[in-house]
Amino acid sequence: MAATARPRRSVLYMPGSNTRALEKARTLAADGLILDLEDAVAPDAKADARANVAAAVATGYGRREVLVRVNGLNTPWGHADLEAVAASGCDGILLPKVESADTVRQVEALMASMGAQPNTAIWCMMETPMGMLRAEEIAGASARLGGFVMGTSDLAKDLHCHHTPMRLPMITGLGLCLLAARAHGLAILDGVYLDLSDDEGFAAACQQGLELGFDGKTLIHPKTIATTNQVFAPGETEVAWSRQIIEAHAEAEKAGQGVVVVDGKLVENLHVVNARRLVALAEAIAALDADLQHAGAA
Repeated sequence: MAATARPRRSVLYMPGSNTRALEKARTLAADGLILDLEDAVAPDAKADARANVAAAVATGYGRREVLVRVNGLNTPWGHADLEAVAASGCDGILLPKVESADTVRQVEALMASMGAQPNTAIWCMMETPMGMLRAEEIAGASARLGGFVMGTSDLAKDLHCHHTPMRLPMITGLGLCLLAARAHGLAILDGVYLDLSDDEGFAAACQQGLELGFDGKTLIHPKTIATTNQVFAPGETEVAWSRQIIEAHAEAEKAGQGVVVVDGKLVENLHVVNARRLVALAEAIAALDADLQHAGAA
């Protein structure tokens, strides 16, 4: 499943054991949600969380992309989680701590046997050193793959590294996953920022994620949604320029020319491809915003 222009600027983790949070999520301006059955849920609440999430997904979250993070198949809850959500209608199933292509293929086979729709994607948490080293084989494991989600907290733990502002200890891992995702046409989301009191640091982390090439950032609190949406959205000037060069290049092609100069800048097809991506993303964001406003009015 190749990455699309679907907005993924802000993707908020929501604990599956908290029914109030699952309901509150319908009013939030996040582009996507990760309904969590794994880390955010205590062992004795796993069964209730599974039922909560299945019911929430059945009710729907409008245009938002909804992923469900299940427990690993090597845990007492993983198989039951997968069975409960495979055919639930969620957009994707997020697997924790993926370290091999075999894990993806195993889940793919189970999903097919459980009645999952063809458009239900598999997403992979990339959060261990082995996952980083095998990112390329994981990215190419299945046509069902939709994207990667970076688990930078677990990665830092395993690397014995520090959470620095520039994240230099993790840059190699981030880069490997970005390369693998883009080589296979997947979406990829940056990891969470843990210090909710550090607004300036959070904004800087979002900007770094954008510059590195991530589609958006995973979040742990609704207060961070607005900043993330602003940073990862194409700006009005950027979108206007994109439309301008798309039109200019189209006119040049009609005249048999492969390049064109727009406002003194040389424009080739590679610039137009990116311009079309940005315009499609801006239009998808506008449609999502309109859907949220309609839901709020209702």
